[in-house]
Amino acid sequence: MTTSFKGPKPSRRQFLTGAAAAGAGAVAAKAGHAASPNPLITDVQPWASGWGDPVDATPYGMPIKFEDHVIRRNVEWLTADTISSINFTPIHALDGTITPQGCAFERHHSGAIELAKPDYRLMINGLVDTPLVFSYEDLERFPRENHVYFCECAANTGMEWAGAQLNGAQYTHGMIHNMEYTGVPLRTLLQEAGLDAAGDLSDKWVFVEGADASSNGRSIPMDKALDDVLVAFKANGEALRKEHGYPVRLVVPGWEGNMWVKWLRRVEVMDGPVESREETSKYTDVLEDGTARKWTWVMDAKSVITSPSPQMPITHGAGPLVITGMAWSGHGRITRVDVSKDGGKTWETARLAKQGDPKALTRFYLDTNWDGEEMLLQSRAMDETGYVQPTKAQLREVRGLNSIYHNNCIQTWHVKPNGEAENVEVS
Repeated sequence: MTTSFKGPKPSRRQFLTGAAAAGAGAVAAKAGHAASPNPLITDVQPWASGWGDPVDATPYGMPIKFEDHVIRRNVEWLTADTISSINFTPIHALDGTITPQGCAFERHHSGAIELAKPDYRLMINGLVDTPLVFSYEDLERFPRENHVYFCECAANTGMEWAGAQLNGAQYTHGMIHNMEYTGVPLRTLLQEAGLDAAGDLSDKWVFVEGADASSNGRSIPMDKALDDVLVAFKANGEALRKEHGYPVRLVVPGWEGNMWVKWLRRVEVMDGPVESREETSKYTDVLEDGTARKWTWVMDAKSVITSPSPQMPITHGAGPLVITGMAWSGHGRITRVDVSKDGGKTWETARLAKQGDPKALTRFYLDTNWDGEEMLLQSRAMDETGYVQPTKAQLREVRGLNSIYHNNCIQTWHVKPNGEAENVEVS
């Protein structure tokens, strides 16, 4: 469908002086109205008056200096030392769904290590027919796949459990990234080693560990290991970054990020789970009565509005406004996202930028008109299983106030008449 302009065709001079703005819509009227010609249009600017950089000025392309604020950030008081800590993806400043590797959050338990490809080895052992050791070059010879998945730390939004704490989407929801991974299905390597020795696979597990000092061992049920787990060596088309497990990491789609073991060095087929530190004293959900719920691997449907938000205030005043954010679910595709401007009293269905991919971020937009009054912005995601993102009150009713992990509650931003926003709780 095409849209034709109604009325007389404006001249170039009318556009420059703003005389034609009234017929070009509200956005154009706001942007184009001027009492005199705009020198940024009519005058030759410095950037058009001489040579630019040659093609080899930056052999590996970097963001332009005007975007140097779009960076990962940590919270100094969150951990005793940054060696075993986390930083946060600047989700407020990104659009679309793919996270640049240089912006994707980091989580380390003993620091990011340098492991060269020639020194890399991956061992498959335990209840297999033939224990095997693969080099990096060996892995590259297997048939590979490409998939886009989100990786979310189980502690994402965890500091918000007891109430509004951190003022920014980067800090409340930034322990997440979404990248295209390239690698070999784990099932291919397990089948190469042979699983006849394991017998009945329905009750078998694999234990995976990394080559760093912490090893970060995790147990994974065999049915998941044979499903969609990927032994990945590239992200977004290039080699993994050091902080993301170069040269090889595990990708466990839809499940908590702690299981995405970096610098993957060993996969052992076992009769049962190991009950390691990372799946007993950590990464379990403590309920109100003090008992801990474990094996809660899947990241349930969740969403957050990234703009407007505390780090992305409204600066253009009243008028047309694009409300945007992202939604995701470890159970599959996001099918719908609703947005509320009044703290959950009424809801409008947002526009999905494209049909949601399974276990990947989905971008949503609500194109609206802001009258300059305060708003209580919320988003609510739904996935293909019918699951609906809960309020914080609904989560607390089941789990109390002791939890840290798996907080997928509806987030609220209070947008003030001046366009600034802050983190508040409307549970």
